[in-house]
Amino acid sequence: MLGRIGTPDQVRRELVARMSLRIPQEHSLDILADVTDLLKLGKDASNEAALEAIKAAFPEFGDFEGRDFPSLCFALATGVGKTRLLGAFIAFLYITGRSKNFFVLAPNTTIYQKLVADLTPGTRKYVFKGVSAFTQHPPVVVTGDTWDQSTIFVEAARRNGGAVINVFNIDKINKEGGRIKKLNEYVGDSYFNFLAGLPDLVLIMDEAHRYRAKAGLKAVTDLKPVLGLELTATPKSVGARAVGFQNVIYKFGLGEAMEHGYVKEPAVATRKDFDPKSVTPERLEEIKLEDGIHAHEHVRLELEKYATETGRPRVRPFMLVVAQDTDDARRIRGRIQSDSFFGGYYKDRVIQVDSSGKSKEESDEVTERLLKLETDGTTEIVIHVNMLKEGWDVTNLFTIVPLRASASDILTEQTLGRGLRLPYGERTKVEAIDRLTVIAHDRFAEVIEKAKEPGSVVATMKAVVIGEGGDIPATGSTLVQAPSRAEAALTGAASGLSDHSQEPFVFQTQEERTVAKVTLDVIHAMEREFKTLDDLHKPEVQAKIAAKVEAISKSPSRNS
Repeated sequence: MLGRIGTPDQVRRELVARMSLRIPQEHSLDILADVTDLLKLGKDASNEAALEAIKAAFPEFGDFEGRDFPSLCFALATGVGKTRLLGAFIAFLYITGRSKNFFVLAPNTTIYQKLVADLTPGTRKYVFKGVSAFTQHPPVVVTGDTWDQSTIFVEAARRNGGAVINVFNIDKINKEGGRIKKLNEYVGDSYFNFLAGLPDLVLIMDEAHRYRAKAGLKAVTDLKPVLGLELTATPKSVGARAVGFQNVIYKFGLGEAMEHGYVKEPAVATRKDFDPKSVTPERLEEIKLEDGIHAHEHVRLELEKYATETGRPRVRPFMLVVAQDTDDARRIRGRIQSDSFFGGYYKDRVIQVDSSGKSKEESDEVTERLLKLETDGTTEIVIHVNMLKEGWDVTNLFTIVPLRASASDILTEQTLGRGLRLPYGERTKVEAIDRLTVIAHDRFAEVIEKAKEPGSVVATMKAVVIGEGGDIPATGSTLVQAPSRAEAALTGAASGLSDHSQEPFVFQTQEERTVAKVTLDVIHAMEREFKTLDDLHKPEVQAKIAAKVEAISKSPSRNS
């Protein structure tokens, strides 16, 4: 087997380090390692014996949900990293010799395309970066679009002992299941029978709650895998009478993710001393959209400042508006594109995403702009009607405006989950950047109270006030970047502060310039501790700056 690097425990520890797995991902991998030690994986293995062994080791485990193979669900909150865990599962099973063949099932086109990209070498979010077993011989990725042209590569991988990952969309199987069961000249059988005949096929179901009831899932289980692994943030069936999964072996919820700092902190915002009943529904909608823009522009400024101060990549935020239906969405887009809405600034910066009839060109443009949301900054507002579900894993959504939604609708992982991912993969200690702000003037108190109820997806919902003296100003701000007098004295650049009555100060010696540069760096580093520039005149602040400058100037590394 290619890439075998020691005992299963050594492999597990190596993957945790190489893939930078978070605590819940590491715990999930530990459980998989334990399960593969407990079970004999194979077509002839006893399902009853497997269930008995797992229940003995994991007393809370229910059953395999009626499947003829061991089926385990790992329920991880949105934003924790299910796709990376999927990659870790594949790498562990391959390197330890448990399996070379994998069948990954996606619930929709969005997740399908994302999985194909994330499993393909050279892409931005390639999940196997750093995994030495796949550096020289990356897995062969067979997709629902290429399977009938990929069998020659599959055969080559089989001969070389390489890994093969099949990625399919459940909807495509529902529609085109017949094709995959037709004879294929390269394998001498149908591709479906070829997969079903593999002695080590592992089925991985991403966001399985979305398709458990679909006929395509039965077709996939007919492949008779030796092991099934489900990944979801919502381990229950879809519909009014939702039923919890019985095969959950590990759960890490949104509250725990927030506590560990793996996701943004959700907050609900309103105006200070505002009574939503004092205005008409139309005016309330206008106010929520306007305050959504205030929140959006506030975080945009904070992101610019943070990137400037730290040298980290600039993140371009966008705002999500949740409409009731396509007519509602069209009307809202018209309002945002009018000259009366913030001077027409957002006219060409808004897109509408729904199932309404659009020309192919319009649909292609929307898709293209959605794909570029994280990178080009041309789209700052997205209006959608229940179209952006699991798999839409952008990191630059900071403001959500749910129009006419109930508190229960707001407090769901489906609503909040779209904006929980952190742009830098960790919290920055800048409140606006580490926060997901939900504009809910009409549901403000209700959301706060409902968040405290047992079973809520969040333990608490922070309150944010928009307006004068609040957390978010109701007036626009601009980041002005001009060198200070101190920087001008150091670099010779023109200062952003005009003072014609005073000659510019110039440091005379290199030693003076060096100390001044260190002082300026210390002041920049302490910037967020100051309320105003006047704080620099306070003796205790000056003493703190002087102590830090002296410590840096005397450090051996600086004088070496």
